[in-house]
Formats: sequence, structure tokens, C-alpha cells
Amino acid sequence: MALGVPSRRPSATEHIGQLLARGERSFSFEFFPPKDAEGERVLWQSIRELEPLKPTFVSVTYGAGGSTRERTAAITARIARETTLTPMAHLTCVGHTAEELRTIVGGHLAAGVRNLMALRGDPSEGPRAPWTPTPGGFERALDLVRLARSLGDFGIGVAAFPEKNPASASLELDAEILAAKARAGADFAVTQLFFSPEPYFRLVDRVRALGCDIPVIPGIMPILNLRSVSRMAELSGAAIPEHVVDRVARFEGDPAAVRAEGIAVATELCDVLLAGGAPGLHFYTLNRSRATREIFGALASHA
Repeated sequence: MALGVPSRRPSATEHIGQLLARGERSFSFEFFPPKDAEGERVLWQSIRELEPLKPTFVSVTYGAGGSTRERTAAITARIARETTLTPMAHLTCVGHTAEELRTIVGGHLAAGVRNLMALRGDPSEGPRAPWTPTPGGFERALDLVRLARSLGDFGIGVAAFPEKNPASASLELDAEILAAKARAGADFAVTQLFFSPEPYFRLVDRVRALGCDIPVIPGIMPILNLRSVSRMAELSGAAIPEHVVDRVARFEGDPAAVRAEGIAVATELCDVLLAGGAPGLHFYTLNRSRATREIFGALASHA
């Protein structure tokens, strides 16, 4: 399955949710706020290298415990101001009162950012640490969706879990929570990373069985280093299938070959997802552009 119609960014008068509601396919890239000047240089180089691909949107994450609030806002505003890209700012409930969140949302609106990713967020101790709401804040992403919907005409994205959220009791509960966020005003969902298509399609089936038609965009991370990606997968509750591990691990000791096989695996996964009706793809770039550009180019070449 090729990319099909080229991705199209929302116009100045629309947001991501409106584009998806028309059935248009979305291709997007995710970045995180860097910690130092060299990281900043790499980030902006990657943004400029990915800009010609004309993604539907790019997102900027929020550190655990709300630790990158100011940097997330600054990078998102700069993308809106200095590039042709459509930015989406991540926003979490962690460490903020409801009034602070109201101010942050208003600041994004003033900066020309019309798309938000509304998340409960991870505790500062990490995603598997016990959840403790901030006094005067919100308990759930659902509350943040309602707040953002009340404050402006935003495109609102939320998280989805093809494999069980580590904090959830069941896959069925995950689907019910996603459907509730859609009813509260979420326009679309982006999944956590995963490495096999079956969990994604089963998630979509569970959500559709609840009468919810929210677009669910798959989150893609190529395996460029098996150890580091395995760690990220474990933290998010994802499992790397044994056959995928075997494919990549046989090149252990040859980083270039590991990288090439990881990109091949990711490209094959994207093909299957698009052929199965996924509304687009969201690439976790880790602030590097090369692997994403290679996967994107491989998909385009299948046309």
C-alpha cells in the first residue's frame, strides 16, 4: 500500500480534526524539547529537513511531570512563527492546577497554535509510578479535553494504547476511556508505539464496537537500536514480537545492518496499516530526521 494522496496541512482557518473528519490521510512527526544547545541545533536541523515532506502536523512533547512546559511552549510557538509547519502542543495534567492549564491553553491560542494533544501525562518518577493528581488540578485527560474544548476552536488529539496501558485494568477499559474522550470533544487519537499491526486493528475494532468513530493514527518508531527501543516499549506497555526481535537481532554487532533492518520492518508495518485503513501515520523521530525520511521515501516509492 503506497502513501496514496499526498498529506495536506490544515489551512489557517482549520485544524487537524477538521481535515481528518473529511477522510483525508494524515502524516505527522513528533519532537521533544532538547536539553542543551547541541540538542537544540539537532532539533531545528531535523525540523528543516522534514519540512519539505509537508507533514499534516508536527507535535512537541511535554516532559514527565510537566518538566518541559516552557520549552514545549517556546518550540511550538517558534514552529508556528518561523516555519510552514502546523504545530501541535502536548499538554498534560501533571503538576498543574486547572487555572494554570487554562492559562497555558490561552497562551497557545495567542501564539497561533490551534492543535493540542491532551494527555494525563506521566509522573515525574516515570510512566509506571503511581498516579497522584495535583491539588486543584485534573485527574484525567478527559478533563483536559473538556477544558480545551471550552476555550477555543482547537483540534484536540488524545493518546491511545494498542497494547494495554500499564496503568489500566484491561484493554476493554482502554477502549472505553478513548471513546469517552471522543465524546468529550477529542477529534483524533495517536497511539503509543507498537511493532505488530494486530494490536492496532484490534484496538480500532473495540472502539468501533462502542459506537465511536474517532480516527486512530498509528504511532511508529523504527528500531534503530534494539536495546534502547526495547526499553521505551517496555515503559509504554508495548511488546516487540519475537519474530521482529529475531529479524533485527541477527545483525547485532553491525549497527548499519541493524538500522537498515529496523527501517525495513517499520516500512512493512506502515504498508500493512495503511492497506488496512489507518487514517495516517505518526512518526516518533527522537529529534532525528534521517530514518523518518527513509521510511517516508520508501512508502512513496511504492506508488
